[in-house]
Amino acid sequence: MIPLEQIVRAQATIAGTAVRTPLVRLWLDDAPAEIYLKLECLQPIGSFKIRGATNAMAEAPEAELARGVVTASAGNMAQGVAWGARARGLPCTVVVPDTAPQTKRAAIERLGARIVAVPFEEWWRAIEQSHHPGTEGYFVHPVLDDAVMAGNGTIGLEILDDLPDVDAVLIPWGGGGLACGISSALRQRRPGVRVIACEPETGAPLAASLASGISTGVDYRPSFVDGSGSRALLPKMWELARELIDEAVAVPLDATAAAVRLLAERTRVIAEGAGGLALAAALAGAGGGGKVVCIVSGGNVDAARLTAILDGHTPA
Repeated sequence: MIPLEQIVRAQATIAGTAVRTPLVRLWLDDAPAEIYLKLECLQPIGSFKIRGATNAMAEAPEAELARGVVTASAGNMAQGVAWGARARGLPCTVVVPDTAPQTKRAAIERLGARIVAVPFEEWWRAIEQSHHPGTEGYFVHPVLDDAVMAGNGTIGLEILDDLPDVDAVLIPWGGGGLACGISSALRQRRPGVRVIACEPETGAPLAASLASGISTGVDYRPSFVDGSGSRALLPKMWELARELIDEAVAVPLDATAAAVRLLAERTRVIAEGAGGLALAAALAGAGGGGKVVCIVSGGNVDAARLTAILDGHTPA
């Protein structure tokens, strides 16, 4: 668990860079719960990742940052690190899977970072090893860094400030840094809140692992939910998940697309695939009744994918 004092310190560190995003009620007559949306898609980079990236770079040794920064990311963490690097005048290199959407690649390059696109297996190896051959600089891990999780945990503090009697929080799970950061804050401030991790059905190792009681790999298939889903859990994140996550659900792609469509049509909020996971799970009853918060983690979606979703389709 990330200590509460570290999360509180992160809140002061990221103020002025990350936005204190709104928590808004989703008004649906047939919803199974009183649903609220934490709109991290409204961050300057369109994703919560700016919180952890900002905090991690602030806590990194200046001497190590001088050589520049490196990260491995499907797109959103890359933008967070690139944003911070540009503000500091540092070179930034990003290792991305070759399935990363063009919208996210373009945003990374717009922020001045160099992209190294590699096959998924090679990208996952960089995640596991915190390094990619041929890159130089301080590696900001998108998941494992405690400072990253502390930055993410500030979302939990904001939720409790705005909705102290929340019953459950549903959070998309990619590598686990978002869910474990938020849950660390909730466990220490209000232990009774249930935390449910949400994964796409095309890659849900946490759901499989919690069901079996041991870390379990799964068949993984890339999908339009590019910011979430994987074939396996990182060992550190499995240990944290066992302590911090009450339940994990595998969410169908059709339901996720429907949630993204609902957000656009009913609230005028644009969400990417991972940003729709929590709402899709809540609408299926995964959060139970009462007051349920869904983390809309990001809004960086390709126009073609969004158009397909708004037309009633689930993107390939």
